[in-house]
Amino acid sequence: MLVAKDASTSRNAITTFQALATMLSSMSAARLSGLFISREKRIEEIMVEKRTRRSSRQKHYRQATPAVSGVTQAADEREVRNLLSGGMAKEAASALKWPSGKKQTAHANNINWMAAAWLVVIHLGALAAPWTFTWSGLLLVVVLHWLCGGIGICLGYHRMLTHGSFATFRWMRRLIASIGCLAGEGPPLMWVANHRLHHARSDQEGDPHSPHEGAWWSHAFWLAFKVGGKNPQEYYRRWAPDLYQDRFMRHLDWSFVPLNIVLGLAITGAGYAIGGWPLALSWLVWGVFVRMVFVLHSTWFVNSASHMWGYRNYETRDDSRNNWWVALLTYGEGWHNNHHAHPRMAKHGHQWWEFDITFWTIRLMQRLGLVWDVVDYRKRSEQESRAA
Repeated sequence: MLVAKDASTSRNAITTFQALATMLSSMSAARLSGLFISREKRIEEIMVEKRTRRSSRQKHYRQATPAVSGVTQAADEREVRNLLSGGMAKEAASALKWPSGKKQTAHANNINWMAAAWLVVIHLGALAAPWTFTWSGLLLVVVLHWLCGGIGICLGYHRMLTHGSFATFRWMRRLIASIGCLAGEGPPLMWVANHRLHHARSDQEGDPHSPHEGAWWSHAFWLAFKVGGKNPQEYYRRWAPDLYQDRFMRHLDWSFVPLNIVLGLAITGAGYAIGGWPLALSWLVWGVFVRMVFVLHSTWFVNSASHMWGYRNYETRDDSRNNWWVALLTYGEGWHNNHHAHPRMAKHGHQWWEFDITFWTIRLMQRLGLVWDVVDYRKRSEQESRAA
């Protein structure tokens, strides 16, 4: 009796154990299955969360730094064409405006202390010229005046970058822009924006350097103030959108001073290697300070003298003049009335006696295959008639 009862109990226990094992097994399978499903779902939720955070960060970044968003957007071609040509030929374009000019910028809270200090240091350094003169130093002035002023500013900053008078290779464009920095007149973005604004508002309200507001103001004093206002990036995007897309041009905005320091050290070091400290000091003063002062005032005369004295070949909406001695100092830039009448034209000398060394250089580069699409015509009809 007891044996039968024990056997029955054992069978019940085994049956219970098997049922429990089966239940646990099914629960484990379900749990494992749920675990895998839960894990996959969690991974998906994490990925969605990451994408949401990334999108949120990008949205915030675009809102906080609009200057970067402008880099990736292509410049409007029609707007760039207007900027290259200076707007309307007979009257200032109503769309091309900026709060500039002496009344808008000549305020104590708008002084460009970096630019003012830069110009003061250059002129103070040039005062040592009488005590450091050497013929080799004078030769450096002549050669670097042509390279930095003639090639870098007149051909590069002005005719190539500001007005698009010809096309060239990217490496050549960047090389010439870098040489232009060594003239000491500022980085290309600033220079081009200022000059395009000048063409748009020439001798009218908003011109950053019109002699109507004073001869010395147009010659040099305007540079001591921030033409673009408190936000230079916005100013560049408005007046030089084509250049602003180029990261290299933006890079030159902060490397302008280091480039000039490196050139100054190289010139001084070469002088020391050849003739010791006396020649090193001479080359520093003449090859850097005197040369920069010469380049600066030569090109500044275009803004002042060429809007005050000279003759006119064309009727324009400003007081631009053709001035032979300014043209001599600036390799053809002094034929300013011709230029204001036809801003995109690579050739500034329109009469046979109006020498234009910069245009001759462009022609030479064209024959060497370094530049093309040279705008050597006043109107498109002239180009078409030549082709026919």
